[in-house]
Amino acid sequence: MADPMIQLDNLTLGYDRHPAVHHLTGTFQKGCLTAVSGPNGAGKSTLLKGISGAIKPLEGGVRMTGIASDDVAFLPQQAQLDVAFPISVLDTVCMGHWRKSGLFGTITSAMISQAMAALDVVGLNGFESRPAGALSRGQFQRVLFARLLVQDAYVMLLDEPFTAIDEMTCEALLAVIHQWHDQGRMVIAVIHDIAQIRQHFPQTLMMARECIGWGPTNEVLCDDNFQAAREISNGWVEDAAICERVEAA
Repeated sequence: MADPMIQLDNLTLGYDRHPAVHHLTGTFQKGCLTAVSGPNGAGKSTLLKGISGAIKPLEGGVRMTGIASDDVAFLPQQAQLDVAFPISVLDTVCMGHWRKSGLFGTITSAMISQAMAALDVVGLNGFESRPAGALSRGQFQRVLFARLLVQDAYVMLLDEPFTAIDEMTCEALLAVIHQWHDQGRMVIAVIHDIAQIRQHFPQTLMMARECIGWGPTNEVLCDDNFQAAREISNGWVEDAAICERVEAA
């Protein structure tokens, strides 16, 4: 069997026929640890939604080799999550067992033990009975990472996992990400902190709705690429119609 990979083939994604990602082609290889970088509005979050299957391509596609659709875990931005629903920390983490239990299946004692172990990994031992909605932003992000640990997927898609959380939480969650990488999992994360990318992510995809650079981080994060991303973003027209690809004669 071929090594697991995610292939983007001329991928165009958008909303209401307005493109947010233009004709993106490239491959996320087995076990990659890749940061997705770029200016605001560059299509970074949209790309993760497209890879996860949450939105359908306007053109092109996403091909997965050796990866089942239910072996992809997606962590959206916290701003997109409803934390007001009355549910405990432990129950939130146990939701990561949905592939084994089904959405409304029985949670076994073994599954509870795994959830408790995941809470310990993210530094929340003793928090299992607390209401999830009563946690700080950093604590709740730890809970979401514990749920990903329980889900045990091969591909981890993380949308701005470190936004507005404290430094100690960042360090704890980066340790989890490196653990996944050491296990050979594929991790793709939208990251804004350039220093963080340089230190922790060996591969980078820089976007400005189209690909600016994709490869080793020390090569992609260069002045020329930053300048190109700025120039492209300055020319964006938010209500532009879906672009049509013109084939060479």
